[in-house]
Amino acid sequence: MTARKDKKRAYHKETRLIHGDFHSPHWDYRDHIVPPISASAAYRLESAERGAQGFQAFANPELNRHTQPPIYIYDRLDEPSRSMLEDNLAAAEEGECAVCFATGMGAITASLGVLAKAGDTILAHRTMYGCTYSLMANWLPRFGITAKFVDMKDVAALERMLTEDVVAVYFETPSNPILEIVDLASIRQAVDRANAARNPKKRKIFIVVDNTFATAFCQRPITLGADVVVASLTKNVGGFGTDMGGVWVGPRLLEPDVLLFRKDFGAPLAPKDAWPPLVYGLPTLALRSRQQIETATKVARYLEGHPAVAKVLYPGLPTHPQHTLARKQMLDPDGNFAPGIMIYFILKGTPEQAREAGRKMMDHLADHALSVTLAVSLGQIRTLIEHPASMTHAPLPVEAQVAAGLDPGGIRISIGIERADDIMADLEEALSVL
Repeated sequence: MTARKDKKRAYHKETRLIHGDFHSPHWDYRDHIVPPISASAAYRLESAERGAQGFQAFANPELNRHTQPPIYIYDRLDEPSRSMLEDNLAAAEEGECAVCFATGMGAITASLGVLAKAGDTILAHRTMYGCTYSLMANWLPRFGITAKFVDMKDVAALERMLTEDVVAVYFETPSNPILEIVDLASIRQAVDRANAARNPKKRKIFIVVDNTFATAFCQRPITLGADVVVASLTKNVGGFGTDMGGVWVGPRLLEPDVLLFRKDFGAPLAPKDAWPPLVYGLPTLALRSRQQIETATKVARYLEGHPAVAKVLYPGLPTHPQHTLARKQMLDPDGNFAPGIMIYFILKGTPEQAREAGRKMMDHLADHALSVTLAVSLGQIRTLIEHPASMTHAPLPVEAQVAAGLDPGGIRISIGIERADDIMADLEEALSVL
């Protein structure tokens, strides 16, 4: 067993994700081909003193939870199924540690909540998931935290905004929904310069990247300069659309605060929701992603040649404005270009015409298509399509949508594992009625 564990690094990451790591000071499920689901909200304690030790150990930042045998007390603090998933996600993202949450928004909130306090500022890319925008624009200000938005493709503009009150730089790459690519290496250099120049008594700036669209199969931001990665497990990692979840991956320096944040704000991932991504999601991520990327490339090329389509944004197309950058940082674990499974395309017409065409297309697909499903969310084995301006990004005012580059006729499609010909046939029929 020890020899096999020592040899594990010699295997491809794809193989390691299938077999996982089910042995640590926390648990020993080496004899299980499939790890069990733990199901206990509370744990029996040997004594009152043992309970006190457990709470003290959990709150002690000096103790390394990865090397110390745990004292299980209560599901909200720690438990085996979730911890197994956390270790495997940290390995996938090549981070030091991971903490899982009930949703992706829980992970995002924690990532910012442990870095910022009243009087601090977070800089965020101008285009992002609507709920993340709402968190920053509507909720963080209630706690005295300011969020400012900037086009992070313009690194010089970002650098001018890295003032002493900034504690975090936050962005998605590719961004939701228009698939803008942010240059991680350039952002890292800008933040390093700002950190070197600031007052030593000030906290350093952390880079937080939402890797939901790319996943650890297509991109590992920590290896490219990010400090922290967050992602929705509901999407590509889970893959099957049955369970919700989120993950924070980052340095052990921040892990104690993230765990305490999760405990006190009450957003842990339930063991029953941790088990599917551990057993089904991560082991099939590479297999699913390869087929979905192949199909996405075919569908993007088809859409690019359609007379009703004004523009197609897919990192795998040479016509994507940042195709060269995508080829540099969107790589699978073997170093192959992995442009992801998301496509954004814009219908022709005036803003009013395009908006109406988008609505008409969605309604037709909802009534007639089998291989393309009108639904929010993404990253499932089924192809999902939506109209962001009126759905996921509805929290953004119209002027904010336009400023963020969202087109009224913009359509977002998440490619599944159906046959490419069937997807294109359903899209062709829907486009023909416009």
